[in-house]
Order: sequence, then structure tokens, then C-alpha cells
Amino acid sequence: AGLDHFRATDLVIEHIEKYWCPTITSPDLLAGAPFSFREDKRPNVVMLIGEDEYETKDTLPPFGDEELATRGLRVTTVHSSKNDLNDFPGVDALKNADLLLVSVRRRTPTDAQLTTIREFVKSGKPVVGIRTASHAFSLRDGRDPPAGHAAWPEFDAQILGGHYTGHHEEVKSDKPSSYLKILAEAKGNPILQGVSDQEFSSKYSLYKTSPLAKSATPLMMGRVEGLDTREPTAWTNQPSTGNRVFYTSMGGKTDFDLPEFRRLLTNGIFWALDKPVPAPTIYPASATASAAGGK
Repeated sequence: AGLDHFRATDLVIEHIEKYWCPTITSPDLLAGAPFSFREDKRPNVVMLIGEDEYETKDTLPPFGDEELATRGLRVTTVHSSKNDLNDFPGVDALKNADLLLVSVRRRTPTDAQLTTIREFVKSGKPVVGIRTASHAFSLRDGRDPPAGHAAWPEFDAQILGGHYTGHHEEVKSDKPSSYLKILAEAKGNPILQGVSDQEFSSKYSLYKTSPLAKSATPLMMGRVEGLDTREPTAWTNQPSTGNRVFYTSMGGKTDFDLPEFRRLLTNGIFWALDKPVPAPTIYPASATASAAGGK
């Protein structure tokens, strides 16, 4: 109940592909962009996923279903190939996309694929990056990409507005590796609507991201216990290409369990699309509490 025709169709296709056959619309097999109804006017978010360290191949698709599709967005997921980590079959979905979300780490797509990504960005459409997007299309030490592939090491500085130079060490214990808090002067920003102004923690290392580009506006800062260091952990940027850009250095697997992060990322996507941020999610009590009758 309450689902429009297009969302209901998405759910049927998802069920068929999960339980009956691997794919019925996949561009991996058919080439070109994924099928969509001409009448489907929902904004299309394309998630470009290609990293192994933070398992976003497992966390981003359900996030898209739970936080975006339920709020009227269409989500298309493009994964790197299992056979060639630098190959992104299905990237032509960007030709019909309204927003690009990047969760890629040190991959160099084929020349044609990176050209498609660059053309999307050049068009001025929205871009959102999480965690390793700051070093998405660059190899270590300036190494050359494989033949037929291309790098874009300036993506962080030119588009995201960051200055990634590594990260502080993770704490190898049950203690947090970083502590994050929204900036007091940024509280009125719609991306922070519904995000607590209390400090919260993440198990993942704090990225070294400063100084930001002059065109960037920081929203959240992070710290490491015992150090004076403070680093921007979420910001917006307006590059010369005119895109609405949101980036956060959060995005590890357990970050998706944090209401603060889920809210931040949801808001950032809607802000980038120039749409009103949705009402805050009411997260249910834990399954244990529910099973115990709320006791």
C-alpha cells in the first residue's frame, strides 16, 4: 500500500533477480543503460561502487532501498566487475542519471568509462562522495593506469573540494578511532537537519582532508582522542563546473548503523538534487526490545 507503480515494479524485479534469475534488466548482459519506463520521472541516483575495504557493495544498496527509494528516488547501482576491478560495466546508466554517488577506491576505469563519468560531472549535475571517493580514480605514488584505462587524480581537489593526504591510524580495540561533531556555525544548513549537535563516534580512522578548497563549506569536524588535530569530515562544494557537491569522509560498514550518518547522507543527496530534505526517520526500537515488549 502507498507505493507508486514504478516503485512497485522495482520491488517485483528485485524479487525476481534475488530468488529466480540473476538479472532481467542488467546492462552487464544487455549493454547500454538500465531499462526504465518513459513515464518514470523519479530522480535517478546512480551509485558507482568499486572498493573492497569498507564493504559499501553490501551497505549502499540497502541504504538506497530504505532511505532513498522509499522517498521517491530511483536508485541504479553500478558495481566494478569481479573479473576486472578497473572495469565498471553499466556506467552508461549515467547518461540517464540525475545524481552520481561515488564510493570507489583507487580504481582506473576504461578510457571510455572515465570519459562518461567526466561528461556527467562536466554537465553540472549533482555529485555526492563518501569515504574513499577522495581517492576514487587515482593510483598510489602517481603510477600509470593499465593500458586502455585512465586516472583522474584531481577529482578530489577539482570536484569534491577536498585535500586527501592519508589518514590517522585506526584504534585497534573496541574504542572509537574518531569523534565527529557538526560545526555550530553550520547548524542552519539543511543537510544537518535532524542530525544531533552532540558529538558521536566512528570506529573508522579520521581522514586528513584539509585544507579544503575555497569553494567548499565545512559542515562537520572530526578529532582523534589525544591529538589536537581537527579535520573536516563533511562539506559542500561548488566547483567551477557548477555542480552541487556533498562529500563526507564517513562511510565505513558500521557507519551505516549510525542514525547520524544515515541522516547526513540522505540529507546530502536530497540537497544535492536541490530538493527539500525529508522529514527525519524515526528509527524503531531494537529487535530485542521489541521482542521483549519494549521492556
